[in-house]
Amino acid sequence: MSPAWISVLCLGGYFLLPGPVSCEGAAPIAITCFTRGLDIRKEKADVLCPGGCLLRDFYVFGNIVYASLSSICGAAIHRGVITSSGGAVRVYGLPGRENYSSVASNGIQSQTLTRWSSSFTVSKGKSEALEATGRAVSTARPPAGKRQKKTPDKKAGNKDCKADIAFLIDGSFNIGQRRFNLQKNFVGKVALMLGIGTEGPHVGLVQASEHPKIEFFLKNFTSAKDVLFAIKEVGFRGGNSNTGKALKHTAQKFFSADNGVRKGIPKVVVVFIDGWPSDDIEEAGIVAREFGVNVFIVSVAKPIPEELGMVQDVGFVDKAVCRNNGFFSYHIPSWFGTTKYVKPLVQKLCTHEQMMCSKTCYNSVNIAFLIDGSSSVGDSNFRLMLEFVSNIAKTFEISDIGAKVAAVQFTYDQRTEFSFTDYTTKENVLAVIRNIRYMSGGTATGDAISFTVRNVFGPMRDGPNKNFLVIVTDGQSYDDVLAPAAAAHKAGITVYSIGVAWAPLDDLKDMASEPKETHAFFTREFSGLEQIATDIIRGICRDFLESQQ
Repeated sequence: MSPAWISVLCLGGYFLLPGPVSCEGAAPIAITCFTRGLDIRKEKADVLCPGGCLLRDFYVFGNIVYASLSSICGAAIHRGVITSSGGAVRVYGLPGRENYSSVASNGIQSQTLTRWSSSFTVSKGKSEALEATGRAVSTARPPAGKRQKKTPDKKAGNKDCKADIAFLIDGSFNIGQRRFNLQKNFVGKVALMLGIGTEGPHVGLVQASEHPKIEFFLKNFTSAKDVLFAIKEVGFRGGNSNTGKALKHTAQKFFSADNGVRKGIPKVVVVFIDGWPSDDIEEAGIVAREFGVNVFIVSVAKPIPEELGMVQDVGFVDKAVCRNNGFFSYHIPSWFGTTKYVKPLVQKLCTHEQMMCSKTCYNSVNIAFLIDGSSSVGDSNFRLMLEFVSNIAKTFEISDIGAKVAAVQFTYDQRTEFSFTDYTTKENVLAVIRNIRYMSGGTATGDAISFTVRNVFGPMRDGPNKNFLVIVTDGQSYDDVLAPAAAAHKAGITVYSIGVAWAPLDDLKDMASEPKETHAFFTREFSGLEQIATDIIRGICRDFLESQQ
């Protein structure tokens, strides 16, 4: 028979625990790794943190004095009160404050927070442990005589709307304090309707003003309630509306795995512009597209004809969005009466098939390497060629749904070292490249091109990724290369040719795609391959972007 759950008042704080228990001696109450300061509504409480919590899972804001949305156990480890083995902690409630600092301590990197309504600090607690297996702290006394209802689990969120979304709000003097608050209310309504959850959309918030400010990241909150509270706490910054600067900063700094970006999930920035931006937004849009970010522009109160002379570029919306097709732009007449505009915007943000900018050169290409294994190369130089191949391959996001890599070694014969579908992680691909054995023999590059087009690219003919072939050779081929290369071009394969030592320039140009000067490379020494790797990577991204226009 399972124990009854009862509400216990210890040191003035309510806790939901399996009874019977006693608070005699004010023994510490068992909490979880994720219990936050705001879950204990008392000026002073003794708690017991469990052992084995993963440091990377803690959310901690501040140093010494922590925002109350911080994990109590995380703050205690950060402060040095306990270790990851757990222990007793005394929690002291404090008023809210501004500018919680970011400090790395004891394996935990705390985060900055502009403002929060309440705080706490921690010290060593009593060592006596209250035997309890309670999982969470309740924040209110349950009504007397009533059985607690089991609430449905909403943590998963809207699974049909998976997206990592940054709301880039206008915090400039152009919008002012009053409209800034109306803007926050609208963003809150959008966040609520999205269905935020662990398996649904995740959101973060950036404020554009004189200097951009990331208010909170994707990883900080996975429930709508917490997001709404965090939005409410964001303060007005003022300054110029440097939207371009903020968008560029968001594309480059906000979307990373460390900040909570999920693999294979569309990255989205919703940019709110009240009036018009005070800086160049076109370049920021280009940067965002290069980083695979889908930019939506929500414009409010467009400039009237008399104001157009103050606008740097009246076409700023079309130049900043992911695609100038009408889908990524959204206009609201004013910040008053915005409720009816919430649902249409949410529907756009949840339409995954329209997120064209999620595809980048790093996650949407197939790259096959055709490696010369002839006798003139030699074992030590062959290793330099493999290092060149690895340096290119490791740049791309290799996965079963992302970029794919294959390798063929050739002499007079051809050997498929691995195909596009053999390995779906970057680690495995790099490991198998390192272990390729040198063949040694003659040089028949033309046959090798035909073999690769037929056997390596053939099965991928109808796939979504753009195809690239990178040929590395050190000498003249004994067969014709022009016709096989032309067949590869006709099959939609972009060819890069890299020659070393005695490789004829005419052969390199015959094999390379147009324009020849950006697809054919030559170096006298094998050590020169290292510099060429960067040019190949840039070229692949350039070709990919041009193919998407």
